[in-house]
Amino acid sequence: MDQSSTKPRIAVYPGSFDPITNGHLDILKRSKYLFDEIIIAVNDNPSKEFLFTVKERVKLIRKVLKDCPGIEVESFQGLLVHYAEKKGAGFIIRGLRALSDFEHEFQMDLMNRKLNSKIETVYFMTNQRYSYLSSSIIKEITKLGGSTQDLIPDLVREKLLEKLKV
Repeated sequence: MDQSSTKPRIAVYPGSFDPITNGHLDILKRSKYLFDEIIIAVNDNPSKEFLFTVKERVKLIRKVLKDCPGIEVESFQGLLVHYAEKKGAGFIIRGLRALSDFEHEFQMDLMNRKLNSKIETVYFMTNQRYSYLSSSIIKEITKLGGSTQDLIPDLVREKLLEKLKV
């Protein structure tokens, strides 16, 4: 088949990314092998409390990924499958750290399939180095004066320290 006639494999990588961690970046790096284009979809849920505003999160992620072709960063509200449809994405990327993540992700996947059976979810097991890592833990460690070396990009660490006034 002629390559020019094949449809690009577009995936959406959704999350709060408050802030983005090296665990998120590891999943993104590994997913680049499977997809032609990845859209990092930063959740703008008005009912959730975030440390960084959605604009700050989008801007920070764009800076961290400035030299990464094939990756877009946007915010979205509403149902993820509706956003994926709008972007022409056939895939959703999700990371799994532990069994506790699986139950929630399984429920979300079943509902997403009910809403749009053409969009597939692709799961990546988190690298063992980051299996305990979450944005919440990063914020807590930072607030309490602990080291986040090798857990978040340097730029993220700077912005986090600035935001928390630590």
